[in-house]
Amino acid sequence: MADIIQLLPDHVANQIAAGEVVQRPASVVKELLENSIDAGANSIKLIIKDSGKTLIQVIDNGKGMSVTDARLSFERHATSKIRSAEDLFSLNTKGFRGEALASIAAIAHVELKTKQDQDELGTIIEIEGSEIKNQEVTVTPTGTSLCVKHLFFNIPARRNFLKSNNVELRHIVDEFHRVALAHPDIEFLMYHNGSESFNLPKSNYRQRVVNIFGNKTNEKLVPVEEETEVLKISGFVGKPEFAKRTRTEQFFFVNNRFIKSPYLNHAINSAFEGLMKDGSHPSYFLNLTVDPKSIDINIHPTKTEIKFDDEHTLYAILRSAVKHSLGQFNIAPVLDFDRDRNLDTPYNYENKRASTPTVEVDRTFNPFQEDRTVTQSKSSGSGSSSNYRKEPAKQWESLYVGLESKGTKTDNDFSEVQFESQPENASLFNGDKHVENKQTTYQLHNKYIISTIKSGMMILDQHRSHQRVLYEGLLKHLTVKESVSQQLLFPLRLEFTASEMDILQNLKEDLEHTGFVFLSFSEGNIEITGVPINVPESEVSIILEQLISDVEQEVPDSHFSATDLLAKSMAKSLAIKTGQSLSRLEQEHLVNSLFACKEPTVSPTNKVTFITMSVDDFDKKFI
Repeated sequence: MADIIQLLPDHVANQIAAGEVVQRPASVVKELLENSIDAGANSIKLIIKDSGKTLIQVIDNGKGMSVTDARLSFERHATSKIRSAEDLFSLNTKGFRGEALASIAAIAHVELKTKQDQDELGTIIEIEGSEIKNQEVTVTPTGTSLCVKHLFFNIPARRNFLKSNNVELRHIVDEFHRVALAHPDIEFLMYHNGSESFNLPKSNYRQRVVNIFGNKTNEKLVPVEEETEVLKISGFVGKPEFAKRTRTEQFFFVNNRFIKSPYLNHAINSAFEGLMKDGSHPSYFLNLTVDPKSIDINIHPTKTEIKFDDEHTLYAILRSAVKHSLGQFNIAPVLDFDRDRNLDTPYNYENKRASTPTVEVDRTFNPFQEDRTVTQSKSSGSGSSSNYRKEPAKQWESLYVGLESKGTKTDNDFSEVQFESQPENASLFNGDKHVENKQTTYQLHNKYIISTIKSGMMILDQHRSHQRVLYEGLLKHLTVKESVSQQLLFPLRLEFTASEMDILQNLKEDLEHTGFVFLSFSEGNIEITGVPINVPESEVSIILEQLISDVEQEVPDSHFSATDLLAKSMAKSLAIKTGQSLSRLEQEHLVNSLFACKEPTVSPTNKVTFITMSVDDFDKKFI
């Protein structure tokens, strides 16, 4: 039998490996930024064009590479980070596999410029699809500059799977945030299509968070500090009143490496239990420092998942540290039976000596003197009485004292007032009795509406049905561009992060077609002077946050799809919730409105809105 096992060529193996390492332009950004950090750079510049599809360039002032290292860096499994498998449990660097540059060079045009401080000239290497096109000496500053152009140029199928520019740029910004938050001691700059997006100078951790998410973030942060033999925690959590409906401001860093951990996220949520509304998520920016020997990073190509040696201990410590901070800064109620804040000495009186209190006593006071006076007054027959004497309660007959006697004519006598006769409404059927309207709808558990029909009964899901009604109404306003707004007495001011402001700016025109009226779009906040006629003012922030969340998960490419997504998101936010009680008229109106829709059978998310049960179905149940 012929041999069937073959060695894959290097360029094919590199392209396959690129599928794990490079999923989208944001993956390239992450790998290049981490390489710059490992090189010891204290200033890193990221340049993006067309959301990374045309150009991704990272420039740093690190230690650079020699001629041999520059050439060897593009080989598979070539790395300066580890020497043996045991080194995986003592990692202090971001990368360690040596696959990133080889995978990137296999699917893009790469240009590398690098120079060490002691060298006079640097090295330039140009690679296209794993094939080296040029290598020579060049004049370049100390450090490394790496350009990645035309990503997936030789794999069209992979390029077709990329999302729109807005989506890809949002993923790049997310990766940039994760790296920048983990290293506040490094200066980061980001440029997109020639304009500066971020300029983050060296700072402490609190200032780095504020520089990324806006100046208003400063008042939302609660410090968290805890150090034990197992774990050291530092960072901030957000106050419960500023909790978001999305998870965009949740960051865990383990040994300065961003990770995702649902288990540790549950510890934070349990610490906030009882302090937030349902559906809200707390913000947190927490750095966890643990022994490298107690974690395993090498379980996923993206290195965002970590295996901990003792997760239960970390869970307990993290939960306790967050609860302690919330109580220490008076965010959460604390029961302390040993301390009464009312008895604390004010700062102004801390160093003052206590003076002896003076007590004044009325030595002439006699508690029985008053009673004796009353007794003497009664015995003497005097009409005077004490001020403290209790008057006897009057009888109810005294309420009629002073009224005119019966039969006497007063000004309020209506006996001679004449009234117009009541008009008589003519009826075609005078003998018929008035027929009452029978109730045809009933609400079950404040969730379903039961309506009788000729063949049996119909059961509606009130939330999904109302979503369909609102969706078609909003879609009509968005497409026809005719809407009705209600003006607010005072402008409503809302705060958002830079990325959220970009989303709202792109949707501003569509939001105006639904009825929103914007006074200003400034850095970090917007002012609203008008809202759609069926939107309460208190729900505006919830609607916009839900809209931002939906857009972040799925941003469509075409304008019609964007309009459709906006209508779906607003309908979901405004629809009647499960558990809301409806009157009989509201139930009937919802049923009639649903069957006036073009597609009443399903909700905007293609879920069934109602079911029917015939009399025959009931008969079968009683067999």
